[in-house]
Formats: sequence, structure tokens, C-alpha cells
Amino acid sequence: MHGRLSDKVVVIVGGTSGLGRSAARACVREGARVVVVGRSPDKAAALAAELGDPVRILAADATEPATAERAVQLARDTWGTLDALYHVAGGSGRRHGDGPLHELTDEGWDYTLNLNLTSLFHSNRAAVRAFRDQGRGGSVVNCGSVLGFSPSPRFFSTHAYAAAKAAILGLTRSAAAYYAPQNIRFNAVAPALVATPMSERAQGDEAILNFVRTKQPLDGGRIGHPEDLDAAVVWLLSGESRFVTGQVIAVDGGWSVTEG
Repeated sequence: MHGRLSDKVVVIVGGTSGLGRSAARACVREGARVVVVGRSPDKAAALAAELGDPVRILAADATEPATAERAVQLARDTWGTLDALYHVAGGSGRRHGDGPLHELTDEGWDYTLNLNLTSLFHSNRAAVRAFRDQGRGGSVVNCGSVLGFSPSPRFFSTHAYAAAKAAILGLTRSAAAYYAPQNIRFNAVAPALVATPMSERAQGDEAILNFVRTKQPLDGGRIGHPEDLDAAVVWLLSGESRFVTGQVIAVDGGWSVTEG
């Protein structure tokens, strides 16, 4: 079956749960061969069993500097090339001390930026080096957050997380500008509240759920599903978006344009 990602080789960093797992399924459906990076060997094995031959798994920690290089190398060793990268790995640093600035601990800052920003720097650098070496261009898609540009002070006051997600957009746009002459594209998606393992705290808070009904008013007012992002991610990874770079697509149910 010919899909939108037929003959494409994609690395997904953070692909064994939540948004990344959904994206891995979507990429395989569209004909891609995929290297999926995730921390949990059990989740990785389950995904490999589900998706079969077009998938290779690297059970590793995205915050380790060597992980991204290993993932890119695995893709090139297995299929001879790398066409695209989707970096979705990240998460909350709340339990480590992230919060409002006056309460934010040094540990919370370091942990949150390492998890969300430094890991992405490593994967983006590894991908762009491979693209330059191959000389054929490529596509990088980074997962940001609406909290990087549309704050929610009452319910989502984790300022290190917001800083990391804002920085992702700065890196994405700077890299897009610099590498465009080499046909290497950088874009980002920015979800709002999505039902993933990371957002379990929010999903269990009735006040947050009431807020989200008006803050994300599309489709009846609801929390997002991981599948809501898949079409945008596939499009940005594919050749259909070949004339698009430096853009941020908010897949947010209306979050960034409503009061809530």
C-alpha cells in the first residue's frame, strides 16, 4: 500500500507511550520504516510486537547524549538512510521541584530542561548531521507545548517546563532559517492538554477538567487524544510539506485563541 511516508525512514524519540506511540503507529500506517526510542524495555517490546517488521526499537534514555546518535545510526545501518526525525520525548518536572519561579528549585530547573530541551538538542543535532552527510535534505518535527507561548497561571504554573517549551520553538525557528538552503526543514507542533501518562494529575482534577471544557472548546470541549496530533505530524514529516519550514502548528482544541 502506498502511503504518505512510503520509502521514508523516520526516527521517533520518545515513541513508546503517549503522543510518540500514536505517531509511530500513524507513520507505519503511512508506509514509513521507523526507529522508535523509548525508556521502557517492556513498552518498547510491546510496540515492536504490535507494529512488526517496519519498526526497530532502541530502549534507551533520551537524556543520555549518545542515545540520539545511536538511533540515527540504527536507522542508517538498517535502511541506509534517515529522512525525518520526530522528537516528542519530554515530561513534567513537577515532582523534582518545577513550579512558579519563586518556588522553582535548582534541581527542578536542571531536571526539566534536561528532559525537555537538552534531549531535543541532542536528537536535532544528530539528525541534521545525518542529513548534511547524506546531502538530500530532511525534516525535523519537534513537540513543543502551548504553554511555551500561551500560559495558564492558575492550573499549569511550571515555569521551567514553559521555558523549555518556549526554547524549543526558538531552536526550531533558528535552525529552520539556517538550514533551509540545504533543504533541511524544522517545524514544531504545540499540543495543549492531551490524555497521556504525563498528564494524569490534570486528568484527575475536576477543576482542570472544567477549565479545559472552555479552554479547548473544539469538538465539544475536551482533553486532546494523542491521535489528534498524528495527521499534522505525518504531514510535516512527509514530502507534502516540502515548502514549509519554521512553523509552529498548535493542535490545541482552541486553547491558544480562547480565554477559558
